Amino acid sequence: MENNTKWWTLGAVCVAIFMLLLDITVVNVALPSIQRDLGSSFSDLQWVVDAYALTLAALLLTAGSLADRFGRRLVFTIGLGLFIAASLACGLSGTPLVLNLARGLQGIGGAIMFSCSLALIAQAFPPRQRGTAFGIFGATTGFAVATGPLVGGALTDSLGWEWIFFVNIPIGLAAIAVSLTKLQESRDPARARVDLPGLVTWSAALFLLIFALVRGNAEGWGSPLIVSFLVASGVLLAAFVAIELRAAHPMLDLTLFRNPSFAGAAIVAFTLSASMFSMFLYLTLYIQNVLGYKPLPAGLRFMPFSLLAFIVAPIAGKLSERLPVRLLLGTGLMLVGGGLLLMTAVDAHSSWSALLPGFIVAGAGVGMINPPLASTQVGVVSPARSGMASGIGNTFRQVGIATGIAGLGAIFQHLVASKTMDALGAGGPHLTGEALASGRARQIAAALPPDQRAHLTEAFRVGFTGALDDLLVIAAIVAFAGALAGYALVRRRDFVTAHEATPEAAPVAA
Repeated sequence: MENNTKWWTLGAVCVAIFMLLLDITVVNVALPSIQRDLGSSFSDLQWVVDAYALTLAALLLTAGSLADRFGRRLVFTIGLGLFIAASLACGLSGTPLVLNLARGLQGIGGAIMFSCSLALIAQAFPPRQRGTAFGIFGATTGFAVATGPLVGGALTDSLGWEWIFFVNIPIGLAAIAVSLTKLQESRDPARARVDLPGLVTWSAALFLLIFALVRGNAEGWGSPLIVSFLVASGVLLAAFVAIELRAAHPMLDLTLFRNPSFAGAAIVAFTLSASMFSMFLYLTLYIQNVLGYKPLPAGLRFMPFSLLAFIVAPIAGKLSERLPVRLLLGTGLMLVGGGLLLMTAVDAHSSWSALLPGFIVAGAGVGMINPPLASTQVGVVSPARSGMASGIGNTFRQVGIATGIAGLGAIFQHLVASKTMDALGAGGPHLTGEALASGRARQIAAALPPDQRAHLTEAFRVGFTGALDDLLVIAAIVAFAGALAGYALVRRRDFVTAHEATPEAAPVAA
């Protein structure tokens, strides 16, 4: 492969993934503006994020198989086109329902191109250069996710929230042009068929679980609807496992999880997303709805996190060629958990700077994780299965975000309602978790007499920050659990076994 082709490949993939991952967090800082313009409820706001993450998680596995069969460049280009079209639909939407449906379509396009990303890089670069390539890729992913609030704030303040979606169109068209003219095609010679029964049961199980978590507080956790959805989700998940164990060409090859390093990487991916990245939504709501910052100033408050993730990632990519990968993965998640705990310094009268130490520590942790995580996902399987492995790894990231936001949201609504009502005391207005979590307490307070208004505003600050602190502790526990899995499961010999022909090129994995 010509030297310039591999760099064109890396550039196209990084541009596409930057755009895709940006759209996971770019909406967070725009959610208050979306709520005002479209009249969205807190559940609607959760779905703006979860509709995207859910379709990503549901389709990444199948998209990875399609890429292996039909060609990774072809599938990557199709995904880019669909993502651009869905971005246009998001910007033109006029109701919460239309926006969330368009976000789901955007997730489908994202799943298609995301599933090809690591496989395209692994195919383009020789083994000795993959650490550097994955370091650049890791820096891109960390920077995209971390700078979403800043980019979203700038676009929302200057042009309107619609432009967080419209901006994808010219970027995506440029990536398509590079893909069609510079990238080389690659595929899995096995050309496995699409596993439709697996796709249906997996997608349905995820949707029912997320729906139940999002609607549980509103419907009642003991209501027939929520109970039936949770039970059905469990049954469908069990059916999915049974189908995959029997399928000749499964969309999720469960035998890959017999490799402890692959299983460990999947757990690290899930817990990183379920902890740190799921908390972005609630931290953004705190900075805007409690501290009162507009979108751009709110986005700027996340820059310390962004900078640390961006600076540390390429260093971690280089270190992954010399140090044990499990050391980087485990220590990175320990830093994430520690950063989340540092953020619990926030109280009702804190300024945003109370979050600063936690942002710095957690940002360094995220930067330390991304490059070795990417190389581990495809480094412990045969090159022919890199599309499947890439799809599984990215699926666990998106499942972590979808379930993390929904699960933490369910806890948050309960906590913020309980703590705010306790602060109000007897005789105060009844406020639901839905209203408090979305920040509508300020609108309610504005309609009250001045003496009651101040009391309600103070109670809201006390309740919101108290609930946020509890949520941060829960997220930290999730991160620490992932760190233990990273330390315990990732092994050097799994890399050597996967690439026996060129063992000297394998990343160091203890």
